[in-house]
Amino acid sequence: MTEVIKKEYDANGKLIYSEDSNGYWYKREYDAGGNLIYSENSYGYWYKKECDSNGNITYSEKSNGFWYKQEFDSNGNRIYYEDSYGDQIHFII
Repeated sequence: MTEVIKKEYDANGKLIYSEDSNGYWYKREYDAGGNLIYSENSYGYWYKKECDSNGNITYSEKSNGFWYKQEFDSNGNRIYYEDSYGDQIHFII
């Protein structure tokens, strides 16, 4: 049976590291607004994100090479999207 043998939390009580008895681990990072901005695990998978002051994800990238970026207006409506597949969308509000 797998059991968690180690957990670490940041100053805000967010879980930033966990490891189990099989050696699997993951770590996480958060920005000042409490948004998850980075995660990595012992299998080599990772992703990172950037968020604006409203918590909207403005950029995301994964270890498989996929990324996207997007923009939002002052009301939080998504107005632009672009990704690594070449898709671009301009939203009309």
